[in-house]
Amino acid sequence: MQSLSKRLSAVAGLVKKGSVIADIGTDHGYIPVYLYKSGIINGAVAADVNEKPLASCETLVMQEELSAVIKTRLSNGLDRVLSDEYDTVIIAGMGGELIADILSRADVKDKHIILNPMTHPEIARKYLYDNGFDIVNDLIVKDGKHYYSVFDAMYTGEILPKTRTDYYLGNIKDFSNKEYFEHLLNYLNNKLKSGEDLKAVIKAVEEKL
Repeated sequence: MQSLSKRLSAVAGLVKKGSVIADIGTDHGYIPVYLYKSGIINGAVAADVNEKPLASCETLVMQEELSAVIKTRLSNGLDRVLSDEYDTVIIAGMGGELIADILSRADVKDKHIILNPMTHPEIARKYLYDNGFDIVNDLIVKDGKHYYSVFDAMYTGEILPKTRTDYYLGNIKDFSNKEYFEHLLNYLNNKLKSGEDLKAVIKAVEEKL
């Protein structure tokens, strides 16, 4: 069975047993195939906006003889995925801005949302907080030389006051990956020099180091 990278393993680890997933930006389809063959999900829609990666996904699904349980779909985000086809949405491997845009164009209030923004996780978190979602697990994952944000959320309908610190640190509970937060601190200090008021965020990060 195809093994997953540490980043994708962290994403897969947030999926609840018995789920039916929509994997947006599925690329080669590794996540849905792995989850089904591991007995975690009951089915999936694997969607991608680009034909070539979707063709790679279709090849893998056929090789594994899973065409009956993993549907493939050429789709811009969730545009061509029906709401009743999934209960969990995974959006991994794209920027926080694009993730927020994809979520804003779909009704996902009754879905379990699992996100892995490659850049600007603070933008994805802000979208969730601004739209009544609560972040449940918020992980920092080291994969090779890089660190990644992986988090999941559920809709509560409650929109609580949040600060920029909340957008950058979310519901992170494990601050042991010091290198990630040192990189974040460097990024924030550079943004500060350009005139953004990030002093409170910088102070919060420094307190975790």
